[in-house]
Amino acid sequence: MKDSIKSTPPSPIQELDVTSDASSFDDVNDPSKPRPNGGSLWQAYVNVVCIVAGTGVLSLPYALKQGGWIGILIIFLAWFMSMTSGNILVKCCYAAGPKRLYSYKAIGDAAFGPIGGWIIFFFNFIILIGASMLFFVLIGGNLHSLLAGTSGELTMPLWVIIPGICVAIPFVFIKSMKEISFTSAIGALATFTVVLIVLISSLQYRPSGPIYHDNVIWNQFPIALSSIAFSFAGNMVYPNIEHSMKNPKQWNKAVYLGLSSCAIMYFLSAIPGYYIYGTTAQSPIYNNLTNRGAQMAAQVIITIHVLLAVPILITSLALDIEGMFNITVDRMGKTGEFLARASIRITIMVAVCVVAIYVPYFGDLLSLIGSFSNCLLIFTFPVMCYLKLTGIRNKRVHELAWYALTVLMGIVGLIFGTIDSVKALIADFQGDAN
Repeated sequence: MKDSIKSTPPSPIQELDVTSDASSFDDVNDPSKPRPNGGSLWQAYVNVVCIVAGTGVLSLPYALKQGGWIGILIIFLAWFMSMTSGNILVKCCYAAGPKRLYSYKAIGDAAFGPIGGWIIFFFNFIILIGASMLFFVLIGGNLHSLLAGTSGELTMPLWVIIPGICVAIPFVFIKSMKEISFTSAIGALATFTVVLIVLISSLQYRPSGPIYHDNVIWNQFPIALSSIAFSFAGNMVYPNIEHSMKNPKQWNKAVYLGLSSCAIMYFLSAIPGYYIYGTTAQSPIYNNLTNRGAQMAAQVIITIHVLLAVPILITSLALDIEGMFNITVDRMGKTGEFLARASIRITIMVAVCVVAIYVPYFGDLLSLIGSFSNCLLIFTFPVMCYLKLTGIRNKRVHELAWYALTVLMGIVGLIFGTIDSVKALIADFQGDAN
């Protein structure tokens, strides 16, 4: 795109008194102005990779099993669409009023009024807290499996609660995305290591019978789309990551490099994984590994990654909530601000752990979260907000066509993917009951 915020014609929304709600804005509307205490491009990059990659690497071979080889095309589309939406979503932060919009909800407020803002907040809340729950399902399942039959064997609920406490302690004290960039780098490296382990171990697999593949499975296509969409989930935290950068004008580089790195890892996992295991591919894919040592190594490393990625999600959610309620030291004092912040964050952690204990179905839970919330947050809402704030007539025809395809992809994933995901979860619960 050649249009920019500086050259964008004034939008009607700019006539609103955007300074009337101080909690909705937190920075001067100038992305070219450096922020003295901000983080580097590298820190933003590793935050993007850590939060986006991980579970996607593990689930994409299973997504191809659900939809067939056409899923490769969907991965390509999701990759480029997510780069577009990540770019224009942050542009929206600077497209209305004299001060930067601080969150996804604030962007919705500016574009479509309070109702639009609350709708976006609802879906944003669902994906942030839902993905955190999903991560704890994975953590608990991995630890329970790794220590089964040993002196450290505990029940699945306990293996959700213990990591929850470990995450909650630093989570209460984190105040910005910059503070977790070091752990994000470790998480990104962990994801790449798991890709190599799964790839090498899979190439050594010798099937005992024929392996079957499908080119396209139409009745499973929407749920496969949902899983692929979830693999590029990051929009929920992009405004907070960009705000933590010293040079916000480098955001495009951070999101393009980050998502491209994730896409490379996805192709290294999805294509060999589906080719080698075919219709027997599982989610997470390391459950297919016959080498027990490689499987255990992948489980340990991805558990470390997820433990490091969870704070990014829930910190972003907490920052949004704290911004909404204007929880600041200036207004409440150091003690009051800390107590309010700690109360919100402890409540979030308790809710995450409780649901993770009672809904322990990783693959189908991932699909439900991806279809119900993520398709809209990644593909649909950024485009709608961007066009509303910056106008349509100043866009080229090919840009509008690309935006229309992006919106359509989000709507298809929402409607059909949610229906299929709910059916799959119902089948899971019925299977346990029987």
